[in-house]
Amino acid sequence: MLDELTFQLQKPQVWLSLALTLIVAYALYRFGRRVLRVLERHLNARLVWGLKWVWLAVVAVGWLAVATHVAYLPSVPVLFDLGQDILNGFRNSTGQVLVILALALIAWSLIGSLSGRIVAEEEFNRRTVRVQTLKGVVESTLKVVVVIISVIAGLQALGVDASSLLAGVSVLGLAVGFGAQSLIKDVFTGFFILLEDQYGVGDVITVNTGQLSGSVERLNLRLTVIRALDGTVHIVPNGQIQTVSVSSKDWSRVVATVDVTYTANIDDALRVLNGVSRELHADPEWGQYFLDEPDIQGVTQLAPDGVTLRALFKVQPKSQYALGREFNRRIKIAMDEAGIEIPFPQRTITLGGTPVEVKLTREKRAGDGADTRAAQERHHAPVPPSLSRDVEEEEGGR
Repeated sequence: MLDELTFQLQKPQVWLSLALTLIVAYALYRFGRRVLRVLERHLNARLVWGLKWVWLAVVAVGWLAVATHVAYLPSVPVLFDLGQDILNGFRNSTGQVLVILALALIAWSLIGSLSGRIVAEEEFNRRTVRVQTLKGVVESTLKVVVVIISVIAGLQALGVDASSLLAGVSVLGLAVGFGAQSLIKDVFTGFFILLEDQYGVGDVITVNTGQLSGSVERLNLRLTVIRALDGTVHIVPNGQIQTVSVSSKDWSRVVATVDVTYTANIDDALRVLNGVSRELHADPEWGQYFLDEPDIQGVTQLAPDGVTLRALFKVQPKSQYALGREFNRRIKIAMDEAGIEIPFPQRTITLGGTPVEVKLTREKRAGDGADTRAAQERHHAPVPPSLSRDVEEEEGGR
């Protein structure tokens, strides 16, 4: 027997056949384990444990028998005859369908495992967005291909002519296509969204000029899933997307504005604005988000309630929200320290022909006023600002 085995193993086709039978055996083993996992809820735990070992022994003995027949070792009569019977059984329709199901299960699990091993970087950038987006699209596409091939192969194993079936499906698909134009439009639009990298998973977008806004959680050829700030999930077919505003692509900008009263010294207010902007840019904790030095635009509006000053910060994508909050905190404290008043509500009421001016103020108490403002720490926030986007942006776009 050893001489026969040595002689047969010299043939490359024997090694190829043994490898193929081993793959099929492993597929059948995984298929059986999946069935036992489903039955585990309804059977005794010890019985399931015993069935797992029995199934492993059956698959192992079956593969040895088939390998003995493939290697043509008639000197081992029991395994040789058993292997021949197993191969004859798998040549029948039922055996072929079983093998197809097992191989499809392995392909499905392998796609999921390989996709799970693709982990994007924690840092938000375009490469991370592309990896997260294409990961889901490729995984879903490959699984659809596995299902289609498995169905066609299974029908052929059952004796159905796949060529005539595909011809009939193509005619049916042509008829259905006229009634599914919106679906085709969704797929084509999704294809160009992915091809041109218009946006991806993790981007903050506004769809159709402010109708919907949020963070992209999922994107495929057919639809885009957006998570709003309040947790609402918006599912938007790609064909219905006319315009998209992306707030997190390549770079973002903080529009840092502050209003002062008409009685304030504008030059002093501009110096405070410039000082806070440079201070934020020089801070190691926040300076890492800046892509350029702050742009102090100066007085941008003479509003009814005050004078508007503005600075622009070019920053990394999705960092504009936290930077804007930190700027607001620091500019408020800096204005208090400089004695520059930020406008508060004022109303003029006319009684008869005599105007009466009313100012809304609050009574000063112990601990209020200048002493409290002087105790504020400008450089270190007691509570770090959140990195999430602003509610005003989303509500304003609706």
